[in-house]
Amino acid sequence: MAQIPFVHLRTFSAYTILDGAMEPAVIGAAAKERGFPAVALCDRIGLFASMAFDDGCRAQGVQPITGCFLRVARPAGADPAKPVLDWLALYAQDAQGYENLCKLVSASHLDRPSELEAHVGMDLLGDYSAGLIALTGGGEGALARLIAEEQQSEAEAYLSLLQQHFPGRLYIELSRRVDPVELAAETGLITLAIDRDIPLVATNPSCFSEPDFHEAHDAMKCIAQSAYVENDDREKPSKHLWMKSALVMEELFSDIPEALQNTLVVAQRCAFSPPKRDPILPSLAGDLAGEIDQLRRDALAGLEKRLALLDVSDQAERKVYFDRLDFELDVIVSMGFPGYFLIVADFIKWAKGQDIPVGPGRGSGAGSVVAWALTITDLDPIKLGLLFERFLNPERVSMPDFDIDFCETRRGEVIRYVQEKYGHRQVAQIITFGKLKARAVLRDVGRVLQMPYGQVDRLTKLIPNHPTDPWDLKRSLNGISELAQEYKQADVKRLFDLAMKLEGLPRHSSTHAAGVVIGDRPLDQLVPLYRDPRSDLPVTQFDMKFVEKAGLVKFDFLGLKTLSVLKKAVELLAERSIKVDLDGLGWEDEKVFELLQRGDTVGVFQLESEGMRRTLAAVKPTNFGDIIALVSLYRPGPMDNIPLFGDRKNGRAEIAYPHPLLQDILKETYGIFVYQEQVMQAAQIIAGYSLGEADLLRRAMGKKIQAEMDAQRDIFVAGAAQNGLNNAQANELFDLMINLLAMASTRVTPPLMRCSPIKPRG
Repeated sequence: MAQIPFVHLRTFSAYTILDGAMEPAVIGAAAKERGFPAVALCDRIGLFASMAFDDGCRAQGVQPITGCFLRVARPAGADPAKPVLDWLALYAQDAQGYENLCKLVSASHLDRPSELEAHVGMDLLGDYSAGLIALTGGGEGALARLIAEEQQSEAEAYLSLLQQHFPGRLYIELSRRVDPVELAAETGLITLAIDRDIPLVATNPSCFSEPDFHEAHDAMKCIAQSAYVENDDREKPSKHLWMKSALVMEELFSDIPEALQNTLVVAQRCAFSPPKRDPILPSLAGDLAGEIDQLRRDALAGLEKRLALLDVSDQAERKVYFDRLDFELDVIVSMGFPGYFLIVADFIKWAKGQDIPVGPGRGSGAGSVVAWALTITDLDPIKLGLLFERFLNPERVSMPDFDIDFCETRRGEVIRYVQEKYGHRQVAQIITFGKLKARAVLRDVGRVLQMPYGQVDRLTKLIPNHPTDPWDLKRSLNGISELAQEYKQADVKRLFDLAMKLEGLPRHSSTHAAGVVIGDRPLDQLVPLYRDPRSDLPVTQFDMKFVEKAGLVKFDFLGLKTLSVLKKAVELLAERSIKVDLDGLGWEDEKVFELLQRGDTVGVFQLESEGMRRTLAAVKPTNFGDIIALVSLYRPGPMDNIPLFGDRKNGRAEIAYPHPLLQDILKETYGIFVYQEQVMQAAQIIAGYSLGEADLLRRAMGKKIQAEMDAQRDIFVAGAAQNGLNNAQANELFDLMINLLAMASTRVTPPLMRCSPIKPRG
């Protein structure tokens, strides 16, 4: 490291929203390009990007330094209602320092009046200073500002407090960006450093990697401030906010080389990464052994109740259910997830006990007999042919994930129950970030450039808006001839050039529509937290991907309007002395199928679009399986099979199977692969895969990674040979399955089943 005399300690990522302009991975790449052995992330009042930054740096062979730029209230004579807020840079040296940084960042958002900006007090800073290195914040820090204002005694008193909180871990920061405060304070800062024997450190706060990004950064700041680029009375950002090379920094600080060398010292003292943890959950039974015992007891008792309601008394039929239950329990226990099932079952049982409508289950979780026995779902996976391995695969360890629908109007009650049960500081929602997408960024940049609204609106509407195939600005310029012509005009070129530099960066934060995490301890011991002004729940600063890497488990609390509508409909019917039991609805009501065959389905969830109504009228479903299949087929790609499905169903075309051995699994869909589960079962039947191995095959086909595909092809061909298929036949079937899987859906619960818990016919 000694050969490189400088490390950037004050880098802002794009998650200092509408200020920083570098994606976390870009910071590591830029540091490597410039030859820096390390680089620090120091976003304002947030650790949003810290795990992504850590991964990005390590991928480049650059040491990441986890830090944060935090607002701190001045202690002396401050009015608590109107505190003077300054900035301080903090960096984690070790695990304790990282935990303290999470606590401070979380407290800055959660433990202050909502009308004040996020900050912490000096006392709290002292309580959680262990394991942290502090920089005085340059021209934005209290020390420099007090000196610049010629308040020498106050500056010295403030510095004494910092020395008390960070003994041997405090650095006086110098930046040279032609900033008035920095210029006025520099001599005084150096004098204090010498007098107090505090090391100096040189920084250049960086928001973007190259100097030519300044104009785009200026436009970004205008977006944040709702200002115009041409306004002279606005705050304009410095042109020096780029990641300067070591050579440039050496020239800037040639008179104080030790300030550069000390950046290396800080880097060496902060060789720590945010921890990645195994799943952490609260326990409802004391310990893992207790959870295992409780899960087995509850599941066995629950299955007995289910089978009694269905009047299943035949011993051979009962054995199928109990064998499947034992298999699933063994997998759940071996993977360490009994606590997850108990937690989900607990809040679902509570919701049902409060007469809050709960969906019967959907997604891969509906394939679990254990979930059915615990009343997490209300779908019999044996009757429906649903596979547990789609949910939990012992050969591919991943967290279980139930998609749970609650009545939209009462979903909040369930979340509040969870808060009360586990603790308000142990439950949080998950953050998401809105991005500057192609159309939005063009409108934003056009506004701050004060271009005519009509012109920008016309240009924006030329950008294709396909949800499944989004076009970025570069692709649009290359693919839309009218845009290419417009781009030749100077004002349009400027608009697009600036917008393309900002495209894809975060624009705002919000909360995940359904995701909630539950911890076994206050969450700020594990992750940094944030306050969403629209919610009374804390929000994790890590998004869904990284919150799980940090050890937290996501629970989906989905709000479904249809459940609210159904409940209201039942109540209105009851007022007319018409009693409807949604749990007892059958699957063979002829009048219902007559209605479906007419396409008279306005207001029926997922069956109400004009295209779906035409499809129902053409195919004329006669059983519930037809409805499941049509919902699965009605989406881009698979819908090409709908005419053939209808023709085969109604006898207009012969039913044919890719191989005679596949007849049993494809007869319900008239010889057509509709579900991914059918592909898995085909691999099991044709090539001898276990269902766990078949799930790996399904995933490999879906990801289309050639090396994985080639390996799976060899396994499939070898297995198929045991059933008499030659290499050509096996390869042909494998290719067919790849193509079909690209269009096949997961066997989802159909719309009527999503709307109301329907008991399968026994």
